[in-house]
Amino acid sequence: MHIERAQQPIAAAAVTLVLLIVSIASFLPPLFEKYTSQSVLFIIAAGISTCVCLVLHFVFIGIAAKRLGRAPLLWVLLALFTFPIGSIIGLILFEWFSQEQKQASA
Repeated sequence: MHIERAQQPIAAAAVTLVLLIVSIASFLPPLFEKYTSQSVLFIIAAGISTCVCLVLHFVFIGIAAKRLGRAPLLWVLLALFTFPIGSIIGLILFEWFSQEQKQASA
């Protein structure tokens, strides 16, 4: 089945999405005033982690789409234009349908 091959990049996309949310949260006013603005190195690290996590998220979405036999460019563009809500909903629906398919095949 194709679903087993796509579960690893989908899990990696979920992890990078969580890390992206954490790194973006460091720039929100309560955290920025207390922690982030105190160190220039922390600001740079948070900015770099935001960029890296964003790119990796879309890379993993593309890998998962390719392993599922779908058009990777289309899915990456769809994730980009509906980001972050579309990515969250897509990851939840993928897990939902993969669990249903596992139960149906068992």
